[in-house]
Amino acid sequence: VRLVESGGGLAQTGGSLSVSCAASEKTVGIYAMGWFRQAPGKEREFVAAINWNGRSTNYADSVKGRFTMSRVNAKNMVTLQMNSLKLDDTAVYFCAATSHYTDYAPPAHGLYEYWGQGTQVTVSS
Repeated sequence: VRLVESGGGLAQTGGSLSVSCAASEKTVGIYAMGWFRQAPGKEREFVAAINWNGRSTNYADSVKGRFTMSRVNAKNMVTLQMNSLKLDDTAVYFCAATSHYTDYAPPAHGLYEYWGQGTQVTVSS
């Protein structure tokens, strides 16, 4: 399974950006998927996750109410809409998929076996 992120870029504090992830195989449509991020000098951290049908989502406390994760299985795609951006949101954002979970959207990065290469999100003041 290949995951390719797109979007991201530069935004000002309080602004919005979205990042998307396209999967190479339709089987990902039954996998839970997640977004993680890694800032310079920091460990990779959980951002959001979504179950296979999009009816269950899970968010890190730091992004709740600001970020929304969604998926369109017909397009093998997930999207992370990021609003009210903060300086601390600056990081490389990674898309991930796990074949071990379908109805549950796990927050632990060790549970995901497929990863994209990441896309940069930079928030400036």
